[in-house]
This record gives sequence, structure tokens and C-alpha cells, in this order.
Amino acid sequence: MTQSPAPLPPAKQRGHLREAASLTQAQVAERVGVSRETVHAWESGRTTPRGRRREAYAKLLASLTKADMVTNTQEAAPPPPVTVCLNSDPHHPETLEIPATLGAPATQEALPAPDTPETPDTPEAPETPEALEALEALEAPGAQLTGARGAALTPAQAFDALYAFCASALVRQAYLLSGRRELARESVERAFQRAWQRWPEVAVDRDPAGWVRATAYEYALSPWHRFRPRYRHPEPPPADAADRALLDVLLTLPAPYRRTLLLYDGVGLDLPETAAETEASTPATANRLLHAREAVAARLPELASPAALHRRLAEVASAERLRAAGPTTVRTGSEQRARFWTRAAIAFTVAIIGATALTVRTAPTRYEPAVPPGETVQGVPPRSAPGTLSDAELNLRAKLRSDLRHGPQRLIPLAE
Repeated sequence: MTQSPAPLPPAKQRGHLREAASLTQAQVAERVGVSRETVHAWESGRTTPRGRRREAYAKLLASLTKADMVTNTQEAAPPPPVTVCLNSDPHHPETLEIPATLGAPATQEALPAPDTPETPDTPEAPETPEALEALEALEAPGAQLTGARGAALTPAQAFDALYAFCASALVRQAYLLSGRRELARESVERAFQRAWQRWPEVAVDRDPAGWVRATAYEYALSPWHRFRPRYRHPEPPPADAADRALLDVLLTLPAPYRRTLLLYDGVGLDLPETAAETEASTPATANRLLHAREAVAARLPELASPAALHRRLAEVASAERLRAAGPTTVRTGSEQRARFWTRAAIAFTVAIIGATALTVRTAPTRYEPAVPPGETVQGVPPRSAPGTLSDAELNLRAKLRSDLRHGPQRLIPLAE
């Protein structure tokens, strides 16, 4: 007799219960034993927990429901400010207090989670039980990728699960970074192509989605795109005036500030994770975030609140119809690029070897001395440079010219 699975509240109610208990998705993930992305997928309804994870998650939600009923009228105390030391002087320390409002938005949703249905060309999360369990296994840190029947997933299946999980959101995030739709799609495709080429390294990474996200961000923010002919002219801006204003403000920010703001207020990473992904220190990341928020609030005062900024970033990213290619197309393109560069390297090596062999074949095998300069022979005066003719030479030239004959008679010598 099979045991019925533990009951779970609706997907929308799960996030409200967590927020009412003043818990973040990372804290819930730590208690259940999964990653933060898995908790987000459970709360958004994209996936459903199974097995022991479902029991642990249902038990946690039941405890949060009881606590919410008891403390329904109480408000959670605001988190204390975070103090960051900006220098290493023990006698005169210079600190920076990050206020509670700098914290991540209350709804720690990965940007974006649109409510509108996706287009048919946009890959969605797999819906079959095997694919759902493969996705959950992929999201769990340090877990082995196994299917529904306990068999290990093939690299292609694991790659397709990762692509279906985060490709659509990454395209929209890259659009907020670059302001170009085609560049956003190209950035995500190149990032996944590189991930497929290095799949043995990415598959064992602690956060495969973060690895691909960092690669896509680096490609989207590359300054060399301005020299490409296809990206010299700007693309049409968003149709809505408010979306256009927010995108203009984002594009005026420096690239590190824009990336920090998107990771913290858009994706929902905390300050240490944002600093690690942007390869900066925690104080520098905090300063970038503060300056970016001040720049946005100076031009758009209604977005001074982090929660409002997070909501508007998700709305702007979800308003665009950005389609990502299928995982099979990305894997095929990655293999074709790898073959092309491999053949190019082989052809270049063959050309160098051929040029070296030709040089060795045609090079002289013995020393040939250079032609020495002329030497003076005894009894022969050196040849002088041409100059003016003497009187005798002039008379001789006149005589020769006057005695010129034409026809056959010029070949018969005359007796004098």
C-alpha cells in the first residue's frame, strides 16, 4: 500500500507563509536541504517537491502556518544594520552602515518571474515527472544527477534541464544589462555553448546556474560589441514610457554598478554572493549598490524603495517578447563552434609546418660570399666620371656624324 504524499498549501501561499515568518528563501532552503533556486521554483509553482524533500517542506510550512496563526497581529522587527569596515586601520576605523532598507526585497524572486504565458519558441521548465526530478536533482547542491528510476542522467539531459530552468530568465536579465534584444539572446546562447563545452566542470559546480549567469553577464557587458556593425545602431526602445525611462536610467549607470544593482535588487542575491559574482569586495559592492540606487532614485523618485525597484525590474524584463533558442540548437551550435576552431587550429599548425619545410628546402646549404668591390688593375687607368668633352673629342664627334652613310655603301670601306 503506497503512502499518500504530504499535503502542501497552494504555491502563492507558500511565499506568504515564509514572509510572515521573516524567513528568506535561503534560510528555508537550508532547513529543507535544497538550494535557494529550488525553493523559488516551489513557491512559483514551476516544480513540485517529491519524496523526503516534500515531507520536510510540508512539515516546515505546517509549523509556519501554526506560528502565523499565533502571531498574526505581531510585526517582525526590522533587521539590524550591517556594518562594513572600509579600511584596515585599527585605531581609526572607517565603517559603512548598510541600513535595513538596503536588504533584499521581501519577495526574493529570481528576476524575472512573469505571469504572462511564454511564447511557443521559448523553452519552459519540463513538465514530465522524470524531467521534474531531474531538475530538482540538478538544483540540489552536491547531489548526483539521477532520474526518476535512479539511473544517472546523461550529460545532454542534465544540460537540457539546466537550460529549461534558467534560459528564459537569463535572456531578460541580459536585456536589462545591455538594452539590446538580439545581444541578450546571443549572450545567453554563448554562455550555454561555453557551458556545454566545459560541461564536466560545470556539472560538478556548486551553482551551475550562477556559472552560466556570470558568463552571460560578462559577454553582454563586453565593450567590444560597439565595434560590431550589427550593434552600431540602437534598437527600438520599449513601447511603454515608464519602461523606457527605467531602461534609460539603467544604461546610464556604469557596467559594474548596473550589474550589482541587477544581481541584488533584481535576482535577489545577498551582498556576499553579489560581491563574489562581481569579483569585488563586500564594501565596494555595498558602495556600488548605494550609488546605483541613488542614481535611479534621483531620476525616478517612485523607485526609491527596494521593493518597488525589484517589482519594476521584473515588469520591464517581462514586458519584452524575448525568445531563446532550444537546448538542442544550443548544443549543436556549441559542437559546431568547437569543431570549427579545432579545424582552424589544425589548419594554422599545418600552414606553419609547411612554411617551415619550404624555408628549409629552399634555403642555401653552403655559404656564398658577396661580390667584392672593384680593384685597380696596374696599367689601366680608372674609369673617370663623365664630364665635358675636349676640343679633340668634339672634332672627332663632328667628323663621325658628317661621314655617316646610309644604305649598303656604308658597309664597304673606302680607300683614302
